[in-house]
Amino acid sequence: MTAEIRRGSERFTTRDEGRLTRHSFSFGSHYDPENTGYGPLVCHDDHRLRPGVGFEDHPHADVEIVSWVLEGALEHDSDGSVRVIRPGTVQVQSAGSGIVHREVAAPGTGPTRFVQAWLTPDEPGGSPSYDLATVTLPDGELVPVASGHREDAAVRLGVAAATFWVARLPAGAELTLPDEPRQHVFVGRGALARFSLAEPLSDGDAIRITDAPGHRVTAAVPTELLVWTFTG
Repeated sequence: MTAEIRRGSERFTTRDEGRLTRHSFSFGSHYDPENTGYGPLVCHDDHRLRPGVGFEDHPHADVEIVSWVLEGALEHDSDGSVRVIRPGTVQVQSAGSGIVHREVAAPGTGPTRFVQAWLTPDEPGGSPSYDLATVTLPDGELVPVASGHREDAAVRLGVAAATFWVARLPAGAELTLPDEPRQHVFVGRGALARFSLAEPLSDGDAIRITDAPGHRVTAAVPTELLVWTFTG
């Protein structure tokens, strides 16, 4: 049983004009051989963008890309189809045999913050696909947003073992985490006052839990948790 805290202030950081990214795992020139991924999760980036700034056309292949906006709005362009992603909407793009896309903070919406995860698909080289869904998030509940095996998730993933959950917790609310043997719990906004395995966590902090299911968290202030679980 392990529970490893990863503080947001200690992450690899990439800065550019109008853009700041904190990387949960090794990325590009940032390399730590002991921190290259967590199960099929190979990227978990926390992006903060000025309006109109982001990532111009760039390619991907053989990766499942999941984007969740915490603040502002993200403009996404793939194959000429432009969509705007806002808080409460999940985007999943299966790169498959190859895609080119563009992601920038939508102009006129103020600063944008979004978290993007990349996962290694079960079947490489498939046909690219795209899905977008609005998610209902009742206060205090952990909601399955994207999954490779749960039928109640809003969108499907090409990773059978994976589920992405979101919870919006009022101040003082308690929540029991899932029972899956591998979990990545990220504080997207707010703070946890108490965690049954660890000290309090703040905005941008994460904890990786292995073989320690069913633990409880308590929100110190209104908090948004982003949780990845893996069945194996």
